[in-house]
Amino acid sequence: MSMQKGANTAVPVPSVRVELGWQGGPGVPDADASALLLAGTGRVRSDDDFVFYNQPAHGSGAVRHEGKQQGPTILDVLAVELSRVEPDIEKIVIAASSDGGTFGQLQGLYVRVVDASGGAEVARFDSQGATTETAFVLGELYRRQGAWKFRAVGQGYDSGLAGLATDFGISVDEPGQAAAPPPPAPQAEATPPAAPVPPAPPQSQAPPPPPGGQYMPPPPGQYAPPPPPAPGQYAPPQPPPGQYAPPPGGQYSPPPPPGGQYPPPPADQYAPAPGQYAPPPPAPAYGQPPQSPPPQQQPQAQGGKISLTKNSPSVSLTKQGATSGHMRVNLNWSAREGVAKGRLGKRRRGVDLDLDLCCLWELKDGRKGIIHALGDMGALDRPPFIKLDKDDRTGAVEAGENLTINLDHTADFKRILVFAEIYDGADDFRGLDAVATLYPLGSPPIEMQMNDCMDASRDAVLALIENVGGELVVRREGRYVLPPPGRPRWGKMTVDQAYGWNLDWVASRGKD
Repeated sequence: MSMQKGANTAVPVPSVRVELGWQGGPGVPDADASALLLAGTGRVRSDDDFVFYNQPAHGSGAVRHEGKQQGPTILDVLAVELSRVEPDIEKIVIAASSDGGTFGQLQGLYVRVVDASGGAEVARFDSQGATTETAFVLGELYRRQGAWKFRAVGQGYDSGLAGLATDFGISVDEPGQAAAPPPPAPQAEATPPAAPVPPAPPQSQAPPPPPGGQYMPPPPGQYAPPPPPAPGQYAPPQPPPGQYAPPPGGQYSPPPPPGGQYPPPPADQYAPAPGQYAPPPPAPAYGQPPQSPPPQQQPQAQGGKISLTKNSPSVSLTKQGATSGHMRVNLNWSAREGVAKGRLGKRRRGVDLDLDLCCLWELKDGRKGIIHALGDMGALDRPPFIKLDKDDRTGAVEAGENLTINLDHTADFKRILVFAEIYDGADDFRGLDAVATLYPLGSPPIEMQMNDCMDASRDAVLALIENVGGELVVRREGRYVLPPPGRPRWGKMTVDQAYGWNLDWVASRGKD
């Protein structure tokens, strides 16, 4: 059913797919669908009521961002279960933001509401007349006398996703906008109080088989004391009594991810295809198995380096000639003026912005683990053939933090996930600019930038390096990961679960 701007129609089904579509082609910018769940005030209740590519599922499970489908017509899809929408939510705004251009450059832009079970079209609105807009409200699902309706809106914004989100009550830090400082501590001039000890961050633990039945490793995601070390082995320091309060068993269970958004499979069912691991692409239809998208355009070296972007996300190291030697992975970062202390101005006294470079690794023989500044720093001449060089606590060191990968052992690698985590100095990645650069021998440097966080994520997944049939391929991930509720320093565990590493996690002491 084609609609005119401002028209409305009934939505008589309990569950729908909302498709944002436009014609692809050379020079056409990308666009991203999003949804805002509004209360009776016409604004969100909190930032959690914003569903988009970096926050793909609403806490109620009623709205999910299912991702893109490539082709002559590019689709970005939202799934909405109207029967699960909370009673105090009266409207779901269907919006879109452009990436790399304006909506005037998009041809054939439309929004379509489809019955999720039968596939029948409920409503369609073809948006026309866009010029310089970088964000659009295309339509809205709203309640009327206990039933749901859809209205065609077609309202544009020149201020992008941030401007649109702000209008509906989302808190967005703009560059140069100072965050409110925290209240002064009592007697700060005479005797500053000691900085509070942060919650203990998790440390991965993959214990060997228990000797004589003395130790049984905990189920994934639950806390248990590490096993006693063998004679002569190093025992990681444990927090003093009362310093760390682990979450009760079963307290945190990540919400089920939407289709195509890196579902963490159960530990006993994770079985990637031989020699490969790749998150599944968006599903072509609600509830249907995902299909492989057409090949992305290949990045080209410009200015002496290769930049991986959303449109050109992957490159083969092998085809670039990087088949041996040590490849350095460098992380550098900066905080835009006014937001260095995070959105709420929380910052420990005298502590600079501290980001950590980390990686999850898995070898072809099944061994796997994590390298990070709070635990194993790795080695180059023995498994995992990866080593973290240093821990830059300020971001001011020109060389930044470096992870070195020994490409002489390419045949031993299965996959390596490189990510960054905020340890201190900021609440989340909003207002932070991070740049990861790979320096392989015999190939131009490969650069990935991340500067578009819009939620409370403290972990940023930079790149997935995987062995595909003997060929080492680097893929830019460009995704932010939220920590478990109430556990801001357990983001590594959520990254693990999102990519199916299935390590066991225990508490560790923080940095000295």
